[in-house]
Amino acid sequence: MQPPDDSLDPNRWRALWVTLVAGFMTLLDVTIVAVALPSMQQGLHTSPASVQWVVSGYALAFALTLVTAGRIGDAFGRRRVFLAALAAFVLCSAAAGAAPGIELLVAARLAQGVAAGSIAPQNSALIQQLFRGAERGRAFGLFGATVGVSSAVGPVVGGLILALAGPEGWRWIFYVNVPVGLLALLLGFRLLPRVAPGGRGRLDPVGVALLGAGILALMLPLVLAEGGGLTKVWWLFPAGALVLVAFARWERRVARRGGQPLLEPGLLTQTRGYATGAGLAALYFVGFSGVWLVFALFFQNGLGYSPLMSGLAVTPFAVGSAVAAAVAGRLVERLGRLLTVWGLVAVMVGLGTTALLLWLAPSGSAVWLAAPALLLGGLGSGCVISPNITMTLRDVPVRMAGAAGGALQTGQRLGGAVGTAALPGLFYLTLNSTHDDYHEAVALSVGTGVAAMLCALTVAVRDWHRDRPGNGRGCPPETSHSHTHAGQN
Repeated sequence: MQPPDDSLDPNRWRALWVTLVAGFMTLLDVTIVAVALPSMQQGLHTSPASVQWVVSGYALAFALTLVTAGRIGDAFGRRRVFLAALAAFVLCSAAAGAAPGIELLVAARLAQGVAAGSIAPQNSALIQQLFRGAERGRAFGLFGATVGVSSAVGPVVGGLILALAGPEGWRWIFYVNVPVGLLALLLGFRLLPRVAPGGRGRLDPVGVALLGAGILALMLPLVLAEGGGLTKVWWLFPAGALVLVAFARWERRVARRGGQPLLEPGLLTQTRGYATGAGLAALYFVGFSGVWLVFALFFQNGLGYSPLMSGLAVTPFAVGSAVAAAVAGRLVERLGRLLTVWGLVAVMVGLGTTALLLWLAPSGSAVWLAAPALLLGGLGSGCVISPNITMTLRDVPVRMAGAAGGALQTGQRLGGAVGTAALPGLFYLTLNSTHDDYHEAVALSVGTGVAAMLCALTVAVRDWHRDRPGNGRGCPPETSHSHTHAGQN
């Protein structure tokens, strides 16, 4: 057990809860809105393609902002950026709830996505700044639980709000952020530490433009997938890849000349565990993010469930994820990458079994039979997201923690965009080819998500094997972050 460190902020745990509440709201808004799209379409008298931008526009703006906002926080102060972004998020939530038409609603959601993308990297950076040693693992465990559970409970919370608020209930999906956000803002002013910025207040405008253009090119066809974007603007994929190659070369050039790159090249090449963790997260979120839309389509369109019942059907996964993530934060220092290997195996077995049961079991009993398998999958997921965040970011110097956290979450958002476009697309394709066999469609789509997780498992096993004693990288986890003390900020 570590002795108490008088240099640590005495309010660090209370400050952490403030940031987690804000982070939970921003991530919840990625999935909570999906169940309300039919109500929005009816209430605003608009088309399905237009109302889809309420979800996809938020996700796109969120992803585009992450790295740049993280770098701004590193340079100008994380507390300042966090509080300004949280205030903007509250205002945009109120504007979205009050929007009289689809145009203003989409505009408010785009601005809300920018605010959310500015909050997210400050969360992980503040953990780097405030905590050390085993405490950092526990704090990242809570952060990982927030990431995993917010995505899983979005359909449940959205369905509950719609059930309670009536025909115009979709507006309360946005209004509910206002009182919670204002409370977090007041507590943030009081509890978040005032620390001098770690940078010299300079940004990399060329890097910002190149990274933004590359991410936009990769995500836009996925965002427009329902309207045929994958076939109409497919050429944006290779174009985006070329722009990101140019971004990497530019960043290396800036670093060689002694400048301040947007994203330090050494994060991927010299920071132990960062490249592996970022790649694993992107692959995992392809399957993790996509299955929730598939489940919602199956339960609501296939079995006729209400949005609330559809959300409750996957609650065992959310419960398992929350419990496991909090515990995993305490185990990651001892088990390291092996914990994520076990977690990936559990989530693959859980979701794979769920897919088979939903395919083969009678409709009336399938959801009850699948509950234990979903619980197992949730327990596994809690042992993946939370420990992977810890192992990916624990060796990142505090001065670049915001940009590093933003890049990690950008990979997660890109993986999520692929999953939310590909898996529902496969679901509909299977329905068309099988004359509306919803059971086969859900099994094939969820099984494809499990296949993406198998790729993540391959990455995890290779990293675990390299870290085993005798393989040249046997540095125990608990000794590896001695150089990331908060004094570096």
